[in-house]
Amino acid sequence: MTHILIAGGGVAGLTTALALHAAGFERITVTEAARELRPVGAGLNIMPNAVRELDELGVLDALEPHAVRTRELRYYHRSGSLISVEQRGVRAGYRWPQLSVHRGALQRVLAAAVRERLGPSALLTAVRVTGADPLAADGLPRVSLDHRDGGRQGCASLAPDLLIGADGIRSAVRAALHPGEGDPPWNGQLIHRGVSRVPADRSAAFMFIAGDDRRKAVVYPLTLPDAEGTVLVNWACVGPGTAADGTAAHRGDWNRRVPPDAIARHFADWEFDGVRVGEILAAAEAAYVYPMVDRDPLPHWSRGRTTLVGDAAHAMYPVGSNGATQSVVDGRALAHALVTHRDPVAALAAYEADRLPAMTELQLANRRLGPEVVIRLAHERAPGGFPDIDAVVPPAERAGIAARYAATGAFDPASVNAGSPYGAPARGRAR
Repeated sequence: MTHILIAGGGVAGLTTALALHAAGFERITVTEAARELRPVGAGLNIMPNAVRELDELGVLDALEPHAVRTRELRYYHRSGSLISVEQRGVRAGYRWPQLSVHRGALQRVLAAAVRERLGPSALLTAVRVTGADPLAADGLPRVSLDHRDGGRQGCASLAPDLLIGADGIRSAVRAALHPGEGDPPWNGQLIHRGVSRVPADRSAAFMFIAGDDRRKAVVYPLTLPDAEGTVLVNWACVGPGTAADGTAAHRGDWNRRVPPDAIARHFADWEFDGVRVGEILAAAEAAYVYPMVDRDPLPHWSRGRTTLVGDAAHAMYPVGSNGATQSVVDGRALAHALVTHRDPVAALAAYEADRLPAMTELQLANRRLGPEVVIRLAHERAPGGFPDIDAVVPPAERAGIAARYAATGAFDPASVNAGSPYGAPARGRAR
């Protein structure tokens, strides 16, 4: 029976494991470097094309109680002028919703499903893939593992029948496929991120993105109001490359904490339809600073029986809600290719042909700001604000930007509502 090793227990790795199991594969091991899966990180948006795939995998019902259906997205200019209002999810005619959810909540739901369906030993924590040889002497990938059990540490190697790198932007599997690539390139901007619990009447029921040509704020609720009338709100603020605490950026430090007040004062006068950004930022218990990095598109993701999914394959700027979204779709596409091709090498080639061109286009689109380019256009044409956006960025131009981006990521209504192209035709055929 085929043994599949997935390096990385994040959204991409866990979804891929569930998709493979749904397709009939049984011997699947997911390794995760963290000793335990904790609710770290901040919020994310899952677009309807990925929600469709999660529904196909039977985890949507478990996820929805921890999420908010995103019904509306608004773009604002820094001055407070409204650029556009877009209906989202079911309101926009999709068969599936768009979901705003804490990354930790999504990971917990996926991990619980993996353990229930594949068995508790399928997800191994405190195990990091540190290196790989995609084509060892026997034609199988050889994987180096670092085990950390309590205070003990040890190394081992393994030769699975298939290796899937889902180990993020600093993927060891990617490094084995493309040695010498170096650090992720940085564009000189930083992202300050966090979550805040605030009274529902001090937040907004919609998602909004606001800014100018230098700074941007993204704010949206992650929960419905609780018994005390408060909601959990996700926020992310982007600006030039000095952290809010005045220190320089460190490209490799993903979890560097900064005082929320230090960020809030830079956005103290930002207000959009009654929502005060500085007030929401100041309410955060913790805030983190990240460099705005991505990865250059690759000429190929696969070699032999080794391939990549998620950020390991196509890390992109956090624009347009496509990081986690496309990771989910990757897992389904890979499982479909493997179950419809008897030769695993041919299957990986088919998966890559399906996914790589579109993800390359999406990575490059995000470097051009994706749909958020409307904010920059509005600022360039009317930096002081405007009473009528239609005279600054005409409706047809705004609609065209949004439609082209949705088509690039295959989350336009027609593509999504046609149903999943990745149904598992051989479910139950154990491998």
